[in-house]
Amino acid sequence: MVVVTTLADLTLAAVAVVGLWLGADQFVRGASRLARRLGVSGLIVGLTVIAFGTSAPEFAVSIDAALTGSADISVANVVGSNVVNLGFVLGGAALVRALPIAPALVRRDTVALIGATALLLGFLRDFRIDRGEAAVFVVLLVGYLAVLARSGIGGDAGDEHAVAFQLRDVLRLVGGLAVVIASAHLLVLAATALARDAGVSEWTIGVTIVAGGTSLPEFVTAVVAAQRGRAGLSAGNLVGSCLFNALGVLGVAALVRPLSVTPAAVESTGWLLGLVVLVTLLFWSGQVLSRVEGGLLVLVNLVDWAVELLW
Repeated sequence: MVVVTTLADLTLAAVAVVGLWLGADQFVRGASRLARRLGVSGLIVGLTVIAFGTSAPEFAVSIDAALTGSADISVANVVGSNVVNLGFVLGGAALVRALPIAPALVRRDTVALIGATALLLGFLRDFRIDRGEAAVFVVLLVGYLAVLARSGIGGDAGDEHAVAFQLRDVLRLVGGLAVVIASAHLLVLAATALARDAGVSEWTIGVTIVAGGTSLPEFVTAVVAAQRGRAGLSAGNLVGSCLFNALGVLGVAALVRPLSVTPAAVESTGWLLGLVVLVTLLFWSGQVLSRVEGGLLVLVNLVDWAVELLW
């Protein structure tokens, strides 16, 4: 019976991975074309529309975990997802193709991510995120989006023929996003069942298996964007997703229900802060993320997972 259940979970995971690839391909196509037609830069699209869309699984998982009293999974999902985004996902995308980094991403967005992560670490020092702290996160996210809105558009809307194509691209974007979200949810369910059968702790499940599952939309979207030469979408999506996760996902989840966590949360968030600083330095050093630097980020993520799983 256990063998049958395990095979069923593995089959669901395989189906979910296929869905993620197909959905992300359509999602990036739609977003890229809309960006060009509406005069919005790929970087801004990656930091907002795609970042929010690919963070939807984290929203669903963390809020559901908060409502059911599984605060460790709620917070670990966000911390672990951000580690995966900046390690496996960003590094993996750079291994596919070296990523040119827009100066604005370095000056504005990665600096904002350092601040958000440091603030999260400060809030977790008492092993709790209360509603007041959650409100601070939400206000900061709204402020960040307002800054992006002021700098994101620089063109005209196009003619009637372009509008017709925009409608098709909107359907492609929405349909691709729906497939990505559904596939990610299916994968998390299968992976979590497999992990629990192995007797892994709730925090470890959240920071590795669940985080990896909910980060698959970012991974697939970033790799597809890199393959298509849309570096702004790829790097911007990951930094934007991390900001949405830290400020938006945890902010909303803790507003729904204050989150109390294990002391391991502080250690993992400290590791995340170090990784964010490393990524910022790599961005700043040459305004390009090389394949070697991408490999380094993947290695850092592997070390983090080894520590989480062995300890």
